[in-house]
Amino acid sequence: MSDFLNLSRGMTIGVSTSALALLMSATNVGAAEGAAGVIDEIVVTAQKRSESVQDVPVSVSAFAEEQLTRVHATQLQDYAAYMPGINIANGGSPGQTSITLRGIAPVGPGSVVGTYIDETPLGASNNYARATTFALDLMPYDIERVEVLRGPQGTLYGAGSMGGLLKYVLKEPSTDALEFRAGVEGSDVSGADDLGWAARAGVNVPLGDSVALRASYFQQNTPGYIDNVYTGKEDANELEQSGGRVSLLWRINDAASLKVNALWQQLDSDNNGTMALSLVDTDPFRGTASFGDLGTSIPNEEPFSKDVDYYSATLNWNLGWADFVSATSYSKTHTSQTQDASITYGSLFPILSLLFELPGAPFDEGLSKFNISLDHEKWTQEFRLASTGEGAIQWRIGAFYTDEESENTQVVDATDINGVPIEGFLPYFAFAQLPSQYQELAVFGDVTFKINDSFDVITGLRYAQNDQKFRQISSGAIIVTANDPGESDEDVVTYAVSPRWHVTDDTMLYARVATGYRPGGPNTIVPGMPPAVEADELTNYELGWKSIFMDGRALLNAAVFYIDWKDIQQARTFGGVTGLDNAGDAESQGIEVESLFSVAEGLQLGFNFSYTDATLKSTPPDLPNALDVQLPGVPEWSGAITANYAFTAFGGREANVGGGWRYVDERYSQVVTTVDNLAYALPAYDVLDLNADVQFDSVTVRLFVKNLTDERAFTGGGVTTDGLNQPVRLDVAVLQPRTVGLSVDFQF
Repeated sequence: MSDFLNLSRGMTIGVSTSALALLMSATNVGAAEGAAGVIDEIVVTAQKRSESVQDVPVSVSAFAEEQLTRVHATQLQDYAAYMPGINIANGGSPGQTSITLRGIAPVGPGSVVGTYIDETPLGASNNYARATTFALDLMPYDIERVEVLRGPQGTLYGAGSMGGLLKYVLKEPSTDALEFRAGVEGSDVSGADDLGWAARAGVNVPLGDSVALRASYFQQNTPGYIDNVYTGKEDANELEQSGGRVSLLWRINDAASLKVNALWQQLDSDNNGTMALSLVDTDPFRGTASFGDLGTSIPNEEPFSKDVDYYSATLNWNLGWADFVSATSYSKTHTSQTQDASITYGSLFPILSLLFELPGAPFDEGLSKFNISLDHEKWTQEFRLASTGEGAIQWRIGAFYTDEESENTQVVDATDINGVPIEGFLPYFAFAQLPSQYQELAVFGDVTFKINDSFDVITGLRYAQNDQKFRQISSGAIIVTANDPGESDEDVVTYAVSPRWHVTDDTMLYARVATGYRPGGPNTIVPGMPPAVEADELTNYELGWKSIFMDGRALLNAAVFYIDWKDIQQARTFGGVTGLDNAGDAESQGIEVESLFSVAEGLQLGFNFSYTDATLKSTPPDLPNALDVQLPGVPEWSGAITANYAFTAFGGREANVGGGWRYVDERYSQVVTTVDNLAYALPAYDVLDLNADVQFDSVTVRLFVKNLTDERAFTGGGVTTDGLNQPVRLDVAVLQPRTVGLSVDFQF
């Protein structure tokens, strides 16, 4: 519904990445004991308390700072490729990002995977800010770790986390020592004429015994590699990312501390990283390169930009009998995107000029652009109180409030082939503005019942109430004039029950039943559509195993799950205008396995795979969605093999060489239908990455190769249709071609 005006350019991107999170701590990674290294423990805050990832009765992966650096992660797609079961949709550049977990595909506009920075959420809760396609893509520099929680997290994290949660944990200031770090790098991208470059710097400054300041800045420039033959512009999709963070920590006394964060990030892409394919078959759709390898033909530029400002304050206070936490945040996000709409709307100019009896009709086919501007502001406040000690009953209670405002403006223009506005279609070919407000108040709590030293049960409950207001303002040549309000309110209860059994000190079995939801809201004013869409909800059933064995040299985690998803929010189009409806049910079931083995001194091997069967099981009679067919963007099979060898060289210098191979199965670009099916089956692909580094005292030199074989992998895409909804061609997002880079980092 965030795309109120229906642009029939089927870019429902479906990148799937599933690989091994190495589950090592940021320090002392791969430390050896005796003949082979012992796998280090990593501590996470997945359940809003610090505990070993091996003790959490939830399927969790954590990717620490050293792994982020080793795989040369500059965007979510880079390091999600080394976490099991997370599927990333990238619309042609970072920031045009959708996240799917456990087959819970974002078939509607509202988020199905929550995003947190430390203790507070970021991103829109409603359906009007493109939360599914413009998720936060935080550049991972000066990050302590990234946690991924699979399955619904509604009890602790609330709305929009029905599929799971992505949590960024920033590095804290330290009062221990002064620290300075800086780095530079250069890279060569196959198919690009220019070189890529990056620069980064960070500092930690103790300001006495109780106060410390941490700050960092980064900039990354990636050269373009897509050539636009229509405009003659080569390397049209150049990308620039920059941002910074400042954090202040005050240890008020032995029992209390206050941390304040400020974060900003800017992303600018000249054009999408998509190439065009000509249709060679339509059942299923297949294509060949229309304009050469890494080529497209689009008359209008397609820039994309996203600016994020985020501020937070977190107070931790040990009261003795309980721990108190207050977490406050404010965030502001601006996103703008232009898409060429000439095939969709420009092809209609002759017909519409005759229909409207405009002077000079029939017009020739012309050019058109679809422009969208999104502004979102969000205030959040959470209070928590948790028991301390080692008693048989542990408890936690909390309250959460959010107040959000969104502004969604969409404009379609109409020009002749030379770019001159067509008078008969002025001032707008189509215009829509969707201002909205979202307020939510929630209370939650959980209790852990310790039955004995090895067995306990965690139960949680959350009650949330949201109120939403919305207005639809629209006008133009092809859209009805309107200025109509809408509103809705709803109450939702979610719960979780998690028994866990520590079979031994190093092996845990757990079960989990948990629910999650995505808020509904007022609907666009479309004939035949309900005035409001209801929340869709799901229930997750899970059995898991977590184990470290072979004297700490092997790790094996596995989970099987079944998810029952009810009243799915799906977009439906009537007369070129898109609204939402609760349209059908789905099931997702599968298995996730991740493992890590220290097979010899310094040598670690990892293997994972995931199998996901996520299909629609029912649909309204007037919707021709195909049943028992995989949901979009979800591969049935995916997996990876990783290796890293740590050794000494160059006179005792610490060094590493490693790499990863990953495989992604076929995925659909959108929901498969039984009538006029426009879903594109993205081919399966596999990719090989390599890396090496050596440390010279305070200097580390790294070499990396991404996509070694220069695989032309389609990480997403869809069928582009004309104004009569007839397929014309395929537009596909391409995995970045082979990239070879060298970086030098200094730390003092």
